[in-house]
Amino acid sequence: MTSESLHPVPTPARRTVVAAVGTAGLAVALTACGSDNKSSDSTNSGSGASASSGGTGGGDNAAAGNAGGTVLAKTTDIPEGGGKVFESQGVVVTQPTAGTYKAFSSKCTHQGCAVKGIADNVITCPCHNSQFSATDGSVKKGPATQPLAAANITVDGDSIKLA
Repeated sequence: MTSESLHPVPTPARRTVVAAVGTAGLAVALTACGSDNKSSDSTNSGSGASASSGGTGGGDNAAAGNAGGTVLAKTTDIPEGGGKVFESQGVVVTQPTAGTYKAFSSKCTHQGCAVKGIADNVITCPCHNSQFSATDGSVKKGPATQPLAAANITVDGDSIKLA
């Protein structure tokens, strides 16, 4: 037995592992549905996700089985023109106009920092001040050059769920 085996090996924190797994799962889901999201964005943008319609915010995955999605927030928790970052799920949810909810990856496309501030329909990354549209995730100000990836949500009554 060597002295190396007597020293415990440090492991990542549980929160780090859960966040990494959640982000990887979200990335896989978004990649698998990537072509559908872009084509549905233009057809779905008018309906958005209103509390009465129960539509989706980030894509076109509103299927009958979405009742089991993770509840992120109540519709009243997301301010109009603003939003909220859900760090453990790796998602930012916005309400660009009254009753329309959108969701995006909270990972900045510049260097992977988590976005933090959402105000006046702009999502801001604190690391290098990249800014993204709260309506479609597009870059409003660099250094980021790629938009935030859309995430699928559903609005069921007054609950916003991660699809």
